[in-house]
Amino acid sequence: MSVAETGGLSLTARLAALFASMASGLLIVVGIAVDRAVSAHFDELDQHELAAKLVAVETLLATTGSDDALALLPGRLDDALAGHDTVALRLSIPARDWQHAVLDDRFASLTVPAPDRRGAELMKWRDARGTPFIGKAATVQVRLPESVAAEVLLGLDTSHHAHFLRAMRVQLGLGISAAAVLAAMLGWLAAKKGLAPMRRVTATASRLSAERLGERLSERDAPAEMRELVEAFNGMLERLEASFRRLNEFSADIAHELRTPVSNLMTETQVALSRSRSADEYREVLHSNLEEFDRLARMIADMLFLAKADNGLLPKPAETVALEVEGAALLEFYEALADEKGIRMKLSGAGQVIGDRLMLRRALSNLLSNAIRHTPLGETVEVAIQADVGQVKLAVSNPGEPIPPDQVPLVFERFHRADPSRLRQSDGSGLGLSITRSIVEAHGGYIDLNSESTGTVFTITLPARFLEKR
Repeated sequence: MSVAETGGLSLTARLAALFASMASGLLIVVGIAVDRAVSAHFDELDQHELAAKLVAVETLLATTGSDDALALLPGRLDDALAGHDTVALRLSIPARDWQHAVLDDRFASLTVPAPDRRGAELMKWRDARGTPFIGKAATVQVRLPESVAAEVLLGLDTSHHAHFLRAMRVQLGLGISAAAVLAAMLGWLAAKKGLAPMRRVTATASRLSAERLGERLSERDAPAEMRELVEAFNGMLERLEASFRRLNEFSADIAHELRTPVSNLMTETQVALSRSRSADEYREVLHSNLEEFDRLARMIADMLFLAKADNGLLPKPAETVALEVEGAALLEFYEALADEKGIRMKLSGAGQVIGDRLMLRRALSNLLSNAIRHTPLGETVEVAIQADVGQVKLAVSNPGEPIPPDQVPLVFERFHRADPSRLRQSDGSGLGLSITRSIVEAHGGYIDLNSESTGTVFTITLPARFLEKR
């Protein structure tokens, strides 16, 4: 299988290759620096030795003051260069047609510089065998006893240093290669050990299911670089666990809420069919069934509304809504119900927001019906609107019994009822406050609940001008 088919190299392999590349690059730079330093050192040694030999030859020539001494010069030169088989010499005095050479064939491939450049220019060449040489050419005045010019050509074999450099470069290459392999192995081991927490994350993720969301990674054992990932992963698991728990509870609540009206329909229908009945009796059964169907339809519509809210499919707020106008209309709508229960209603304040009129009216209607349901006889339900800088607050308060503290965080959950005894005392489905919260959040606001001994207050806070979340 190709690298492309497998999605590329693993992170461990990439880190190992990176370690090997960095180590190789560093060692190559060091090797080049060492090679240049050693080469420069050997060049300096060779030039010092060449200069010393040239001085020795010039000294011998300076002490040659007669023809008799000139005749002895070859022997003296051989004695001076004895044991130096790396030195080549060519010495000539054109005025006397005199010449002496040592390893003269080494100069066969050399082009001697012009007289005006001799002495200053360092020459480098290879002889016929490929042996490297460095050399200098010089012109020296000799008194025999008259002053004559002597031409000196001196060469030094540097092959021993070249051999050493070649061997050193081979050793450096082998050492760098071995170090790169070792760095790759050590890098692979280090990366494998360092990425162990990531493998644990992968293993934990592979074991996840709806029944096994309680597993968590240990943040204490994770390295600092992985701690944020582990914390984020554990946070995701907590959110998933909470979401699945709410989903299971929601499914159970749906089944429970649907079971009662369906059971009522079946029971009434079976009773009606148990014997022959009059048309009025059948009509009464159908009316009763219609009420149950209406309750089911409203429950399904509410669940569909919440599903749209969860998926961001609610209509976008796009009109100016005067909350005092909507509040007055709803108070008028609920006036008959409030009078029937001996409850007064009061509206105060004003404020405008950008929103969807029907959705905001539905949210306020849910709060009003809930307040009327829990307000004692002779008390007052208050709706207060307050416009602040950049926001509008709408509070619906009732002086009924306070909600137990342990129930307050659950009030906006779907199908939740703070008082189970009221389960069948109203036509509500337990979704009203959940729908209200969804509507408020769809308008970029939030809803708070404060329940004390003096009563319960639901407060909606909306931005004066809605900014759609992107």
